[in-house]
Amino acid sequence: MKLVTFSHSGTTRIGRVDGDQVVDLAAAAPDLPTEMVSFLEAGESALEVAASCSGHALPIQDVKLCAPVLRPPKILAVGLNYADHVEETGMKRPEIPMIFNKQSTSAHPPHEAFHLPRASTALDYEGELGVVIGKRCRHVPRDRAREVIAGYTIANDVSVRDWQLRVQTMTMGKSFDTHCPMGPWIVTADDLEDPHSLDLKTWVNGDLRQSSNTKNLIFDCFSLIEHLSTAFTLEPGDLISTGTPGGVGIAMKPPQMLTEGDVVRISIDGIGEIENAVVAEPPETVLIG
Repeated sequence: MKLVTFSHSGTTRIGRVDGDQVVDLAAAAPDLPTEMVSFLEAGESALEVAASCSGHALPIQDVKLCAPVLRPPKILAVGLNYADHVEETGMKRPEIPMIFNKQSTSAHPPHEAFHLPRASTALDYEGELGVVIGKRCRHVPRDRAREVIAGYTIANDVSVRDWQLRVQTMTMGKSFDTHCPMGPWIVTADDLEDPHSLDLKTWVNGDLRQSSNTKNLIFDCFSLIEHLSTAFTLEPGDLISTGTPGGVGIAMKPPQMLTEGDVVRISIDGIGEIENAVVAEPPETVLIG
């Protein structure tokens, strides 16, 4: 099952993708939550209803696809998790997962442009498999990690390289607004039984930059859940962005940073693709409250 968050006729709600249509779950099953985190928190019974209900379908071209989880409780990302990416950076292969945060405000729709920051021109792409947590959990052994996964999505760990490399935590350079395009939907775990055999490709302006397979992850999805849940509770809607393969712009000779007007497309077998242009960050200062 493919689960989406979408906007249509002035409201945002969740749906199930069937071919070229979206079943509007708010209309087809009014008792279900209409927001993805709440829906995932409702558990297996909600998933069963979403899978079985019918009618109230909208053409997918008539809706706006949003980030499947509008505001993930946590975005947890992994550095240096493919051997070829480790090699191109010249860094040492990690002995334990290299974890960093992307702020939840970086979550961004699968087909909307993301920002070239006012503060930097060192903008880069990182195509990644995303794991969406479906159950509140702690101390999950690797052999039970599959039980807590709601499904899988595509993520672009957009990176502002100069800001990233100034400090060891990397958080600022990874967390600019709009810098985690994701989607186009969540493919539920029962429909994607093996997340470790998926081709992953990234193009910039039609030029293939990254081509790998998730079998090449150094720390696989289940090991990452075991590691992360050792320290803190994972919650429904959390996104684990599992790391990027070789081929990032900063490692090219000479480096090829993204510029305004560039288009980044990322595809993963069994999930689909996302595509985002690059636009200049708006000049306005936003004051809230």
